[in-house]
Amino acid sequence: MMKRVILAAIAALGFFSGIACAEVGVRVLATDPPGDDVVLARNQNFYLHLGYSTDHPIQIWAQPYFEGKPARAGSNPSRRYEGEGEALGWFFLSDANAQVDEVRIRAGDGSLGGTPEVARFAVHVRGSDTAASSADKPEWATRLSALDAQAQRADYEKRMHAPLSSGDVALFGGFMLLMLALGLLGFLAPAWGLWRWRGGWRLAAAVPAVLMAFVVMRIVAGTSIDPTSHNLWPFEVLSAGALSAGAMAVLAIARRIWPERRA
Repeated sequence: MMKRVILAAIAALGFFSGIACAEVGVRVLATDPPGDDVVLARNQNFYLHLGYSTDHPIQIWAQPYFEGKPARAGSNPSRRYEGEGEALGWFFLSDANAQVDEVRIRAGDGSLGGTPEVARFAVHVRGSDTAASSADKPEWATRLSALDAQAQRADYEKRMHAPLSSGDVALFGGFMLLMLALGLLGFLAPAWGLWRWRGGWRLAAAVPAVLMAFVVMRIVAGTSIDPTSHNLWPFEVLSAGALSAGAMAVLAIARRIWPERRA
């Protein structure tokens, strides 16, 4: 028994040691525009040609900083990388006054604790209001941009063709039933108020009823002139139904608070 415990402990130590020793290396091979002091034109990206090596799947992000804080800039998403190869990092400045003095490169699984900083690259990048030139990107930027776009398309198609789980089907079905019920309630609640209430309360119930009638007549008239004018008509009805049902709920509560006004 003791021997099994010792062997299990040794195996666990070896497993966790392997995780701790997992190595990820990322280095900057080139930039575009090149140089240590770069002025970016309006809507221009700063590209980093990265070389990586890893013994487990990772994603890589190049995040611009200025004076120790995240810069006013947007940076690249990341696809999945394995083994050794090339990656593309990039960022753009949010406005002409933004600056960057270093790029911090993180690699991992995307989680807070699983994506450590693996490299830093010092570079001064400033924004400007000048228009971007038509200069071609270097070969590596064009090639890696195409690979990133291809990976994004493949990931999108994979997600689109993935079968829905029973939980997803139930959630979607419940949402659609809720929306249908809300739309019907928008019609039925004012009709019930017009039938049951008297005096000023009946006039108040007529307001959401008129709203629903107006929305329906507007859709019918619009589609008779241009069939494409109300392609999202179910959402128009649902929005009006939600407003109508909400108004009737407020009126019903008000009738309970001031019962003497029912006469």
